[in-house]
Amino acid sequence: MATKPVEQLDRVVIRFAGDSGDGMQLTGARFTSETALVGNDLSTLPDFPAEIRAPAGSLPGVSGFQIHFSDHDILTPGDAPNVLVAMNPAALKTNLRDLPKGGTLIVNHDAFTDRNLEKAGYDANPLEDGSLDAYHLHEVPLTSLTLEAVKDVDVTKREAERSKNMFALGLMSWLYHRPTEGTIEYIRRKFAKTQAIADANERAFKAGWAYGETSEDFAVTYEVKPATLRPGTYRNITGNQALALGLVAASVKSGLPVFLGAYPITPASALLEDLSRHKNFGIRTFQAEDEIAAIGAALGASFGGALGVCTSSGPGIVLKMETVGLAIALELPLVIVDVQRAGPSTGMPTKPEQADLLMVLFGRNSESPVPVVAASTPGGCFDAAVEACRIALKYRTPVFLLSDAYLANGSEPWLVPEVETLPDISIEFATEKNHDGEFWPYLRDPHTLARDWAIPGTPGLEHRIGGLEKHDGTGNVSYDPDNHDFMVRLRAQKVAGIDVPDLEVDDPDGAGLLVLGWGGTYGPIGAAARRVREAGGNVAHAHLTHLNPFPRNTRDVLQRYERVLVPEMNLGQLLKLVRAEFLVDAVGYNRVRGLPFRSDELADAIEGML
Repeated sequence: MATKPVEQLDRVVIRFAGDSGDGMQLTGARFTSETALVGNDLSTLPDFPAEIRAPAGSLPGVSGFQIHFSDHDILTPGDAPNVLVAMNPAALKTNLRDLPKGGTLIVNHDAFTDRNLEKAGYDANPLEDGSLDAYHLHEVPLTSLTLEAVKDVDVTKREAERSKNMFALGLMSWLYHRPTEGTIEYIRRKFAKTQAIADANERAFKAGWAYGETSEDFAVTYEVKPATLRPGTYRNITGNQALALGLVAASVKSGLPVFLGAYPITPASALLEDLSRHKNFGIRTFQAEDEIAAIGAALGASFGGALGVCTSSGPGIVLKMETVGLAIALELPLVIVDVQRAGPSTGMPTKPEQADLLMVLFGRNSESPVPVVAASTPGGCFDAAVEACRIALKYRTPVFLLSDAYLANGSEPWLVPEVETLPDISIEFATEKNHDGEFWPYLRDPHTLARDWAIPGTPGLEHRIGGLEKHDGTGNVSYDPDNHDFMVRLRAQKVAGIDVPDLEVDDPDGAGLLVLGWGGTYGPIGAAARRVREAGGNVAHAHLTHLNPFPRNTRDVLQRYERVLVPEMNLGQLLKLVRAEFLVDAVGYNRVRGLPFRSDELADAIEGML
């Protein structure tokens, strides 16, 4: 138990930063897990280079992990850190601009060598030249203290030094009253195959805790009480984890096996890894040789009676588009997950962006409409996955499910739903001939316009499908001009008629300005709206989950407001759609920096319009 004075805080934003080999993602993830156990509300933002191992000490090689935790409901990982833990000069230089004056700065004093300072582009040592006087600076010799703590453990010096992230984690766990038992158990489990490595990391962690308690450098500790959350069972979850579980739930609720065809690509690879662990639920995962093979296998699985799914990011989605067109012609269920990242081309693989919307809507030849669903929060990726599967199965259509790198890697407390509360998305396969003693594969449900789905090999239901235009009903190849016009309109009508929930509006004060968003901008927009309202402004917020078709009441919602602001991490893609579809003179707020929006910048934009 801590013996130093305790100061109560309602919220804290901490950023860990160091080399990509310093274990900052592991450190942040462990601090997050213990914070979740305390019961705080939280939101995280991992930030790491695309290179597997960037040059040590270089500015491009800096890896960071930011966590915002509080005793109340929060929506973002925080606009700026209150505390920055910098493991080397490069981490300090790339992150100091985000730390407000008066913020707490904890640096690894041992890393500020002449060589490391030169790599980071410093002309003088910032620990000595007075440039950090505006901050509460704590110079901690992390490396040497770690070496001293593990000197009796049979590990190399390099292995001992790599434990310094655990020393930093121990110090921060002490400073903010995080539990230690779970982390110690995690260390023992993670390094169980090498006992000496496990011992070194555990000793470093405990030494960091003890340093905080005994050092005169830290006079107080801080406590953030648990948040008041809805009753239930919670777990800390990332967007990719939630999306994977949503696909598992869809398999259970549909009664169909899920087949995932995937090719590894950042930031979607974790979906393949997570789903491969759920074979006990009938999930089958296939790591294909390329993106085209991945979606081809998934579509073939749907032809065979499974729920076909493929996952990728922007560059891979481009390669899949021909097969998406085939799925449209076949009218088979298929879920295509696009975890968006900054582009074009290879772009910035680990950074978020929202610039694939127009591609998934229109990036195919001919008239080829596809429903589009977008997740808004890490936990919300679960619901978005179930919804995408519902639409794909009910309407026999490929569906695009949009996430992004911010949602995929960020985490939050997630209220685990009861399975009974999830929608029944089961379907019935065709088992009998449906037209004068024959089976016509393109006979449709009069309400959904979905065609009959027969599993190949069902006696008496032999049929052919393919990419050539079909005759309505029979499914025979047809070059008849009138039939082609009819089928094009019918496929479009099927997508336009999909039943989606109405667009909900958060408008407690009867505002004249509506902020309309989609996808991962939900948290920053919501936080900005709160800030504006607290300052006396009236602003409404609506967030789109369904982007094709739009909710039926979208036009009515937009026409209720004098002004509409559309923030997006692109150059105005939803803005174009809104202006064209609803003839609304909406205004865009657009940034494409490979970073999520900050709530303060959105609040400034809102106040400017007000």
